[in-house]
Amino acid sequence: MTPGLRIDSLSLSIRGEDGLTPILDRVSLQVGRGEVQGLAGESGSGKTITGLTVIGLEPPRAEVTGRIWLDGEDLMAITGRSLNAIRGRRVGMVFQDPTTSLHPQLTVGAQLTDHVRYHLGVSRAEALERAQTALDRVGVAGGRETLRRYPHEFSGGQRQRIAIAIALACEPAVLIADEPTTALDVTVQAGVLALIRSLVDSLGLAVLFITHDLGVMSAVADRVAIMRRGRIVENGERAQVFTAPAHPYTRELLASLPGATGGLRSRADLAGIDPFGSGDPTGDPTGDRPADAALVRDRPADDDLAGRESTGDGREEAADA
Repeated sequence: MTPGLRIDSLSLSIRGEDGLTPILDRVSLQVGRGEVQGLAGESGSGKTITGLTVIGLEPPRAEVTGRIWLDGEDLMAITGRSLNAIRGRRVGMVFQDPTTSLHPQLTVGAQLTDHVRYHLGVSRAEALERAQTALDRVGVAGGRETLRRYPHEFSGGQRQRIAIAIALACEPAVLIADEPTTALDVTVQAGVLALIRSLVDSLGLAVLFITHDLGVMSAVADRVAIMRRGRIVENGERAQVFTAPAHPYTRELLASLPGATGGLRSRADLAGIDPFGSGDPTGDPTGDRPADAALVRDRPADDDLAGRESTGDGREEAADA
């Protein structure tokens, strides 16, 4: 398997007044390029904190042991600005709710170009080109007009695609997707899953896909790990885990799935879904609801957008000449 992300015996405890509270217990996972490694379990099992620890965003007062390797480099030995340079550049992350992960007061273009310019040091013009390419890649139509719009002007599925575009804008080697479809209805969910699968196959991404929903997991993952109380209790090829589960907890999770006629149960359910379609039953090819003129204020021209930068406090201001 081509190197990507490898987690070896990762343990995490949080120090409190009564001592250490264990959260993760010797978690080991490996995700190769062009592969989706699923991580499933009930709420509170430690899935999300595993993904956050990979990029150094573990909670305060956490004590972490083990090793995290990115293309053979030990991330546990990296701190400070060196780690900041890895987040978003070599490891992208998509969070559960795009409503909170996207800044409501910054245009989509500002959020994409700030991200690209910080990590790649490119010019404003090149950052705009990269931003447009990133949106095209995830099927968000509209050209430069889209870059001048705000997150609230898009549907939930389109906001999640924009979040994925931001995560992929710097062409990372690894993508961590934390419950990326939980807040979406089932038709939009199917389109986002098909999109992630198509990007894995076309770009050779290594994806750690975190979810509590084994039905969703069966539609996108190559391998599936089951987590319970901070431990990996089972890990193997998707077909093996789903058809011949070895651990009683895995069998319980599978038994809780809806009947075969409901929901997404296998990758075959994605057949025929256009990964760049909206999954929008209204038939809108972009998946966007029509812009409300009362909500859309004057947008900056392309040249103005290229000359604006985020102030970091939710406003945009003209960059120095």
